[in-house]
Amino acid sequence: MAEVNDKVQNIAEENFEDFETLLEESFKKREESVITEGAIVAIKGDEIFVDVDRKVEGVLRASELMDKDGNLSVKEGDIIKVVITGSRNGKPMLSYEQALKKIKVAEFIENFDENAENIINVKIKSKNRGGYICVNDEGAEFFMPKSQSALKDSNSLIGKTYKVKIIKADKESNSILVSRKKIVDEERKVKREAIANIIESNEIIEGVIKKITTYGMFVDVGGVDGLVHYSEISYKGPANPGSLFSEGDKVLVKAISYDNEKRHLSLSVKAAMPDPWQEITEDGLEVGDTIRVTVSNIEPYGAFVDLGNDIEGFLHISEISWDKNIKNPKDFISEGQEIDVEIIEIDTNERRLRVSLKNLLEKPFDEFKKSHRVGDVVKGIVTTITNFGAFIKIGTIEGLLHNEDSSWDRNARCKDMLKTGDEVEVKIIKIDEDAQKISLSKKELEDSPIMEYSKNQKVGDIVKGKIRDIKDFGVFVELEDGVDALIRKEDLGSVEAESLKAGDDIEAAIDFIDSKKNRIRLSIKRLARAKERAVLNEINNSEDDKMTLGDLIKEQLSDN
Repeated sequence: MAEVNDKVQNIAEENFEDFETLLEESFKKREESVITEGAIVAIKGDEIFVDVDRKVEGVLRASELMDKDGNLSVKEGDIIKVVITGSRNGKPMLSYEQALKKIKVAEFIENFDENAENIINVKIKSKNRGGYICVNDEGAEFFMPKSQSALKDSNSLIGKTYKVKIIKADKESNSILVSRKKIVDEERKVKREAIANIIESNEIIEGVIKKITTYGMFVDVGGVDGLVHYSEISYKGPANPGSLFSEGDKVLVKAISYDNEKRHLSLSVKAAMPDPWQEITEDGLEVGDTIRVTVSNIEPYGAFVDLGNDIEGFLHISEISWDKNIKNPKDFISEGQEIDVEIIEIDTNERRLRVSLKNLLEKPFDEFKKSHRVGDVVKGIVTTITNFGAFIKIGTIEGLLHNEDSSWDRNARCKDMLKTGDEVEVKIIKIDEDAQKISLSKKELEDSPIMEYSKNQKVGDIVKGKIRDIKDFGVFVELEDGVDALIRKEDLGSVEAESLKAGDDIEAAIDFIDSKKNRIRLSIKRLARAKERAVLNEINNSEDDKMTLGDLIKEQLSDN
């Protein structure tokens, strides 16, 4: 019998049909595989000698005829059925157990109906290179070739029970072939047909949740398992199925696709529900409309708000408050809070809805205008320092303190004078309603250098200074430390600009003083006129009648 199995195994691996042929021929040729009767002639220790109509008695292991209590169940003279399994020392080797198995197989074949469904449950008893030896509950043996198993070969298969289909029951060879692959193929065919019907019908069907995972949940729809991805649970967006459902729950779903190659059925819960975005279109919601929503989730970059019909809108952090320095949305709103918001974007095709909370709040600039005027002196906190100045927060709005307005010192910079968080006192010098900007000044709270200078000087006074810079439009003169004056080109009089250079001393008359804007203008032409008047005054007051007017002017000019 061992030789038969070895041959059978080799052929079964190459071709299932060749295996059947070999099996049939082998069982026909091997005489020892035939069931025969014999009389027990002697019982000696562990061996029982049986007369099987041979020249010598066959030998049978006594253990095969023990009852459950370990007692021998036969005696000399009893007739038993055996199978010759081989020979040893010239004596036939017998098996009572194999004879019983063959009897059970023969009885099974006798009752076999080819027209019946012929699906049974078998347990894998052992395996060989060709396949698996299986038994049913009655102890009948069956053979399942590997090619018909639809199983991944492993020792762990031993002892497991499978549903199989009988594909051949041969009375002559007393053998039965079974196939699990036939069952699997038929089940797959049924599933494919069921899936095709589900998809083609495009109907909403009820399923049972079998398993919940982090990426979705598997739902049984009429014996077919499909996956509901977490993005197909709600119109709000990706959802955690474990927070909404439990295994065993019934749920309405709709088939949306099937991957033939991977055999994956994709289902959708949200597709089985009315599309809320369609409802939005029908309700006529538009940009600018005010709606009441509930804050459902807060993130560092903003918040998601629930419209109450499985639609979420997004409230960006920049749309929560007019305060540009908002760091955390939770400082202004909380989860579960109901708020009124304004729709600022609605795209039903992209299923995107953005809302604004600050648009329904009074603008800080408008609020600021109600209580502040140009010229007001206020206190504020330095929020940002830049190369061109500093931003000062006054209440809920920020104003700009430009470098040139921070100090009368033209070389002063905010970054050298202030730091973030400092409280400073400033003067409002401009409120630009169109640009909604506030300009501030710190230097206007102090007397300008020119204001101090003007306490001792007035228009018409003759002054001396040092040329600091020469431009196309005029000459800048430093009168004192921090006090500059301008001589416009047209006020140079008879002096040629090309003849002047930085560092030269120069004399001129004060032509204009603006202490508020910290400006002084000088004029050499005015100086000349002043000197002319001085000469005339001298002439009028002179006692020397012989000196002519021309002589006096000439003398005066020669002195200069």
